[in-house]
Amino acid sequence: MQIRKSNKLSNICYEIRGPVLKEAVRMEEEGQRILKLNIGNPAPFGFEAPDEILVDVIRNLPTSQGYCDSKGLFSARKAVMQKYQAMGIKSADVNHVWMGNGVSELIVLAMQGLLNDGDEILIPAPDYPLWTAAATLAGGYVKHYLCDESSGWQPDINDIRSKISNKTKAIVIINPNNPTGAVYEKDVLESIVNLAEEHNLLIFSDEIYDKILYDEAKHIPTATLTEGRAPCITFGGLSKVYRTAGFRSGWMAITGDRSGISDYIEGLDILSSMRLCANVPAQHAVQTALGGYQSINELITPGGRLYEQRKVAWEALDSIPGVHCHKPEGALYLFPRLDPKMYKIQNDMDLVLQFLREEKVLIVQGTGFNWPTPDHVRFVFLPHVEELSPAMDRFAAFLSRLRKR
Repeated sequence: MQIRKSNKLSNICYEIRGPVLKEAVRMEEEGQRILKLNIGNPAPFGFEAPDEILVDVIRNLPTSQGYCDSKGLFSARKAVMQKYQAMGIKSADVNHVWMGNGVSELIVLAMQGLLNDGDEILIPAPDYPLWTAAATLAGGYVKHYLCDESSGWQPDINDIRSKISNKTKAIVIINPNNPTGAVYEKDVLESIVNLAEEHNLLIFSDEIYDKILYDEAKHIPTATLTEGRAPCITFGGLSKVYRTAGFRSGWMAITGDRSGISDYIEGLDILSSMRLCANVPAQHAVQTALGGYQSINELITPGGRLYEQRKVAWEALDSIPGVHCHKPEGALYLFPRLDPKMYKIQNDMDLVLQFLREEKVLIVQGTGFNWPTPDHVRFVFLPHVEELSPAMDRFAAFLSRLRKR
């Protein structure tokens, strides 16, 4: 007897942990050492959570053994509410904040609660692929709107406008962006909000990297532009900014005009109840993280690890013949373009698989982020410079050999 996976999974992929990673694991089992630049997981590279966060979680463990409210601990939701109210978002309130096992769980929940079979949703290309996978699994049809590399990977407003139909229910914004590192300009965000309001679209704003910014870049929360207007669902969490990816502690907050989405909110409550509750111990980290000293600032300014690692990796990649890389203003990634005239790439998964086998470095192909052409790859710049620089040299050597073949 053969048991096959559900047909709902036929078009679902998550290449960050896909077939190339399986090959890397196989190679490790043979004793080969692989440098994994495929996933934004800070802890293995020496980025640790602030001690104050760990102390709060430990002290609250004895009282964290049971379920909490399905939306989350009141203290955690109150802290999230206050975070957004401090930004001037007056519509933020504790009853419209949901805690989750990371933003990933909440993305799936939000898509399941919204989309019927055939409903359309606009998601950027390139994107964080969980958005496309979750929307597709929920029965939705994803239309990818293009971000313009020549304009610093800002969303193409005309392309967004051209892809809105009477079936479109929502638009996703990822800012700061994974994988490009772009931080969106205010006029671009305002244009997206205007389109959403004009066409009655729900806005999902993924802002998990909101404090990881470089070179005076300024992050503008989408919800600050939607007060009294279109409803906006903002996603955030502790995984990246506070280096607690393993805690799985995230949230979503609905702000703006909620008067027309009460039925959707009821659906979110139903789905939240079905998963019982989010990880209770990790929720005790939220109040301390959001209200305390923001140690991320030590890492993103000159001399800080993230700042210096980004600089080294970007300069190395951008100096390789036939490679152009937009300098990221935020997040943890580089998304370089390989000139198709110089590199005749037919399949970018084959490219990164070949790079893995030859140079023992794991990266992700650009099409894994729903970019339409096989001419980009994504690097994580989390390792120390002493490990990152040789990895960039190995990529340069690999491409040099590729040009000669």
